[in-house]
Amino acid sequence: MINVLIVEDSSITRDMIVRKLSENKDFSVFTAIENAANAEIVCMSGSIDLILMDVCTADDESGLKAAMKIKTLYPEIKIILMTSMPEYSFLTRAIEGGIDSFWYKEYGDVDLLEICVRTMSGQRVFPEQRPSIRIGLSESGTFTDREYEIIRELALGNKYGEIAAHLGITENTVKYHVKNIMSKTGCKNTVALVAEVVEKRLVLPKY
Repeated sequence: MINVLIVEDSSITRDMIVRKLSENKDFSVFTAIENAANAEIVCMSGSIDLILMDVCTADDESGLKAAMKIKTLYPEIKIILMTSMPEYSFLTRAIEGGIDSFWYKEYGDVDLLEICVRTMSGQRVFPEQRPSIRIGLSESGTFTDREYEIIRELALGNKYGEIAAHLGITENTVKYHVKNIMSKTGCKNTVALVAEVVEKRLVLPKY
């Protein structure tokens, strides 16, 4: 029997996941909690085989950060990161952080139960692409990785000089990329750009 910990602050989504897992007799829900900060405590029981971890959990706790810590402490536990947010960095950070699989709740085209089965068989299952969100005149899929990094830095409130230092590039290079972003989106300034990407949840700095 595969014991599953569900970390999800939406009761509707939790109930849906429980029903989905009940379709396969190999899975048993050990417990379901709302806050990612408590997931590590549950793992201390030694009873967890699989965690279904939402990125944005109760009290603004980051499921992504909690999942990466748990993978370090308990590498034998499989973790599937879940989100309904189109935030661009979640997928990349999950892969780099050693998370086993990733599921977009609203954008994914693979069934959650299938991902659970494949993950427990040793596969790492990730979406082929991120959701594309309209930002100004452009689709988010047209942004380069560097442009995404700079948009995130801007959303964190960092100035051009700070961004350059963080990314290891020159301030002129930052300005060049910002100019391209402005051209793609049609935004009048970086304030308008940040407001739109945060409103549409393309960038969620706190997570």
